[in-house]
Amino acid sequence: MMVSQTGLLFGAEAAEAVSFSLLPALVIVPLLTALVIGLLPSSRGEYARLTALVGSAATGALSVYLLLDFDASDGGFQYVVAQDWIADFGLSLQFGVDGISLFLVVMTGILFPVGILATTAEHHPKAYHLWVMVLMAGSMGVFMALDLLLFFMFFEIVLVPMYFLIGGWGHGNRVYAALKFFIFTMAGSALMLVGIFGVVFLTARQTGVVTFDIRALAEAQALTGFESRAVLLAFALAFAVKVPLFPLHTWLPDAHTEAPTIGSVILAGVMLKLGTYGFLRFGLYLFPEASYDLAPLFLTLGVIGILYAAIVATMQRDLKRLIAYSSIAHLGFIMVGLFALNSQGIQGAVFQMVAHGISTGALFILVGWIYERRHTRLIAELSGLQKSAPIFAGVFTLVMLSSVGLPGLNGFVGEFLILLGAFNDEARWWAIIGTSGVILAALYLLWAYQRVFHGVAEGENATMADLKVSEFLSILPLLALIIGMGVYPKPILDRIEPAVDDLIAHIEANVDGFDEPEPDVPAEHDPRELLIEAFHEAEASHAESAEGEGE
Repeated sequence: MMVSQTGLLFGAEAAEAVSFSLLPALVIVPLLTALVIGLLPSSRGEYARLTALVGSAATGALSVYLLLDFDASDGGFQYVVAQDWIADFGLSLQFGVDGISLFLVVMTGILFPVGILATTAEHHPKAYHLWVMVLMAGSMGVFMALDLLLFFMFFEIVLVPMYFLIGGWGHGNRVYAALKFFIFTMAGSALMLVGIFGVVFLTARQTGVVTFDIRALAEAQALTGFESRAVLLAFALAFAVKVPLFPLHTWLPDAHTEAPTIGSVILAGVMLKLGTYGFLRFGLYLFPEASYDLAPLFLTLGVIGILYAAIVATMQRDLKRLIAYSSIAHLGFIMVGLFALNSQGIQGAVFQMVAHGISTGALFILVGWIYERRHTRLIAELSGLQKSAPIFAGVFTLVMLSSVGLPGLNGFVGEFLILLGAFNDEARWWAIIGTSGVILAALYLLWAYQRVFHGVAEGENATMADLKVSEFLSILPLLALIIGMGVYPKPILDRIEPAVDDLIAHIEANVDGFDEPEPDVPAEHDPRELLIEAFHEAEASHAESAEGEGE
């Protein structure tokens, strides 16, 4: 079902009503939930948590409905809703999703209720859950906004609740971490606002129409080569801080280390994707020629991030800080996939955004539960935990292996497609160097697991409580997705592929001499062809065996 319209429709037909209300509801429901929480008595914190859980679960259910009703064969924007806001200035309230943003919306709809269910506020639960719901509304808006200024508003809105969550409910040096997070991200965003007005008014100079509609701006392609590169760099600084790309990453380890568990879950699972999604939606789409010209720069920064973060993660003594650096490495892979500029690489990058959000979100939840039990995250003080908590160790093993990229789990699919897409004449050496990051990830994660869960269990380590049934059930949706996405990624890739193909066609149409670079793999060595060939051989062998038994 797809409805394109120039204004909000209040028709009587049920299909139109559903299409009209669905995307705005993904923002409105969390905001209304925050409003209800604000009206609750402060003395009844359990009411605030229950309200937040219901509101976030309802939003998540709407996102799942969106997924089920999405037309997998359509690569364009679906459920488009547009309402004039300030028509004289070309501003409108526009929402839409395509195969690229769809799964980021669904991931956001899943991570928030899971995070609320798996964690509790140490104090002031009313304000805590109110900020969480405002953060959910802003995150949803970023992935659906089709108006540049509307995108910027949501992009900035998410900073406020995360700042208060880190500063109010974090640990240790939380005020410093919150300020560092806010200053870094706000400084980058200021330049992006300049870039937004730059692209709008430079386009208006050529077309005579002022509009913030990203589809109209992408279609016009009115900027000169120098102008598009300058404006892209303005956007890129804000997105690079959010990813974060080296050397703008220094705020992330501090923010993760001091943030409350739900802050780390949402920061890694959702907010870091605002940067990679920004590069994809507002880099490759709005400025295809400039993105092509600057691709070597972003590929280099991505590979540096992979190697640097992996090496630094190996040296960490704090388990949570180790996972924070692992996020920087994984996001580096996503950047390599995006700027490989072909279908395999970009599909892998989008898939990896979702896979990383689920796996790393689950890791932060598990580390939070360890901290609640042991009141420490220092690896040197944790040893032999599998003896007292074998189920906990088993769950941690599954999630850790998904982050490593073990075949059969969600982390493998995205990384494989990224490296396959990047292994072409234009990005081959970046792919070869980046592949070492897979090895380093196995090194630091397996080594950390060995020190924390194996060895001699002494003192409180020997008596640490295992997973409760309620805890296991709260994280179970993430475990199911880790396995399901790894075993059967086809439904996800089928919905991503048409949008990515449309994006590649857009780049080819607007960049002189650009043809989609294909992976430099001989046909006889193409992994997909080898897999099909092996299937046919196995089928023939089975048929021969059946005939032999019949005789």
